[in-house]
Amino acid sequence: MDLTALQSLLARAAEVRVACIGDLMLDRYVYGEVARVSPEAPIAVLRQRSRKTMLGAAGNVARNVAALGARAMLTGLVGDDEGGREIAEIAMEAKGVQAALVTDDTRATTVKTRFVAGGQQLLRLDEETTSAAGPIAEERLAMAAAGVTERSQAVVLSDYAKGALTARVLADVLTAAQSRGLPVVVDPKGRDLARYGAVDLIKPNAAELSAAVDLPTGTDAEVEAALAAALQRSGAKAVLVTRAGEGMSWMERGGPVRHVRAVAKEVFDVSGAGDTVLAALGVALGAGSSLQQAVELAVLASGVVVQKVGTAVATPADLVDAELAQHLASAESKVATFERAVATVDRWRERGLRIGFTNGCFDVLHRGHVAYLAQASGWCDRLVVGLNSDRSVRALKGEGRPVHDLESRAVVLGGLAPVDLVAPFDEDTPIALIEALRPDVLVKGADYSEAEVVGADRVRSWGGEVRLAEIVEGHSTTAAVARMRGTA
Repeated sequence: MDLTALQSLLARAAEVRVACIGDLMLDRYVYGEVARVSPEAPIAVLRQRSRKTMLGAAGNVARNVAALGARAMLTGLVGDDEGGREIAEIAMEAKGVQAALVTDDTRATTVKTRFVAGGQQLLRLDEETTSAAGPIAEERLAMAAAGVTERSQAVVLSDYAKGALTARVLADVLTAAQSRGLPVVVDPKGRDLARYGAVDLIKPNAAELSAAVDLPTGTDAEVEAALAAALQRSGAKAVLVTRAGEGMSWMERGGPVRHVRAVAKEVFDVSGAGDTVLAALGVALGAGSSLQQAVELAVLASGVVVQKVGTAVATPADLVDAELAQHLASAESKVATFERAVATVDRWRERGLRIGFTNGCFDVLHRGHVAYLAQASGWCDRLVVGLNSDRSVRALKGEGRPVHDLESRAVVLGGLAPVDLVAPFDEDTPIALIEALRPDVLVKGADYSEAEVVGADRVRSWGGEVRLAEIVEGHSTTAAVARMRGTA
């Protein structure tokens, strides 16, 4: 999808309402640090640092719909318990989400608690009911689901096999959608694809598709055969399979199999990525996009969320950045605005990564700079370089500097392996950038004292440290510029 088409789709999304119907869950995350093994058993001891709670399953689909700029019309079952009340409270406060929840006092709300340390899940604890909704709850849910469908431009069904999407609910939703000509997209569970009826699109992942049709899905050829079999076994107009790093493939009745490849990403957490795909498909189809464009949006959005921690969402700004990055060289993609730098560092910090920061003019890059940056990167997991704008270089160095403009200096820095992000700033000092990024380690050259390092007191105030890197003798930008101008 090109940038113009993406921006047009995102603009249309603001007028779209998507009915998000299906199983509801509460996702809890407990973050902490592991520093020892329990004396009681050979298990890690997690020292809790923070907790986070969010909507999961159909609720996470709704979060993603809202994050894309559309409005989510959410309905599903909750129990008459603490988890159910917490889901209702979160849904009520969620921007862009309108919830019509059905309480069933015969079941427990599904709650998934994940324990995370160092950016990795250690354990997941599930509390759930998997039986089908009882007659009374089913009746109320069918009415609520049909109601939100009638007020929407697209319908997405999120089936986690927890009992919400019964045959009665599916039939009533499909009838309401067909009466208004609305697209219906299903994220299925189980082997029976026919149970969803004549929906527009069924979206299993590769493992689910393989199980549903008893065929392998490892190669393109195998996927093509499996998609054809899935169409034979279902009433859907099309079947799309998500293939992780391979992207997505889909087939419409009477048409060929099409493939959209994913751009290689640093995958950190795939939790909820399927929900993001479902939301993107629903928003795009509800906005009048073709299935091709909807799939391209879904590939882009899923590529964003797998780089975040937990059940995350993709915003329009995330998608525009991701689309631009696909067309930039690696070095250029490291150059970030103030806002993107803050967002990127926040994602790194969620993963438990140690953030380093240094700054400078880096006008004529030389061996000393490279050695300095390599040393700085050794003290952190991710190194951000604050880069003086052309104006601030002139203010510091005088007329005639910089030799190279900001864009050239930024791209050259981005091409160095030790540098993970380049953040230009126009002020005389980088203090605003430091305060926004809150690095764990602040690095300057050993030709400074700690008392002279801008931001040192601020970094130490939040528990960070200041490190002074050794200077390689005989290399300086000033000397290099003087030699070029014949004044040395």
